Amino acid sequence: MALPPEHLEYAHRGYGMDQSWYEWSMLPARPAVKWPNGAKIALWVSTAIEFFPLNAPAEPFRAPGSISTPYPDLRHYTLRDYGNRVGIFRIMKVLEKFGITPSVAINSAVAERYPRLIEEVVKRNWEVIAGGVDMGHLHHGGLDEAIESAWIEECLATLRSATGQPVKGWLSPARSQSMRTMDLVAAQGVDYICDWVNDEMPYPITTQNGGLTAMPHSHEINDVTIVLQYKRSEEEFTQHVIDQFEVLYAEAGADNGRIMALTIHPWIIGQPHRIKALENALTHIMGKGGVWAATGTEILDAWRGQ
Repeated sequence: MALPPEHLEYAHRGYGMDQSWYEWSMLPARPAVKWPNGAKIALWVSTAIEFFPLNAPAEPFRAPGSISTPYPDLRHYTLRDYGNRVGIFRIMKVLEKFGITPSVAINSAVAERYPRLIEEVVKRNWEVIAGGVDMGHLHHGGLDEAIESAWIEECLATLRSATGQPVKGWLSPARSQSMRTMDLVAAQGVDYICDWVNDEMPYPITTQNGGLTAMPHSHEINDVTIVLQYKRSEEEFTQHVIDQFEVLYAEAGADNGRIMALTIHPWIIGQPHRIKALENALTHIMGKGGVWAATGTEILDAWRGQ
């Protein structure tokens, strides 16, 4: 028996993407981008200063790196705390050695619990990205809109007050969003988000409250991914970073720049046996000509200017 004609009909079928946030766009078809001083690579180093609650809820899921054994999971809780007490200062020392000013995604709970860390960040002129309330407050589809809106407002208000910065970037805890997250952060004056990992260059996003830009904040070249999830050695971490850089460097040019994003966490790469892996990778990258180390906002401004 033949299928009826209506079997092949689908009311929502149409040309283009299956959502209205951004348009389909192949990177090779876009206009070339030039970085300051003819640089081939914009190096965007971003670290994270996070607070993992000891009593973080298991629903809808736990953020990567979160508490994972029965309560009270003091082993994992104290390891994360080590990053904020010790590891972050090793990262600061390495970045200062190379003259790199990073972006730093911060949970607003950090500003309330560890004001000394905020003082150190502000003193170094690091760009602050809003990282949500903490790693137990996850944005997801089942979250009530009023609650999510309140979390976003709380996070941004706390960080803006504590740092004196406009705080224009947003990275959701665990990169998890609801269908309303981008509308809500745009309403609070956020310029760019770091949750989307489907590109290597910025691209525009449309929300109900104006435009945002998706910035290519790295998920693959990330110590959580490489060391914690892929279980690679310190030497392999260095090689992953260098391999990523070398391919982008070969593809780029003075008239067609690329972004090299490197994401690090003080409780992982800030360990004494791992910090050299970061230093070795940056020695290679910064030893090349044509590398512009910049914050997310600096890269975004240069991209938008063209």
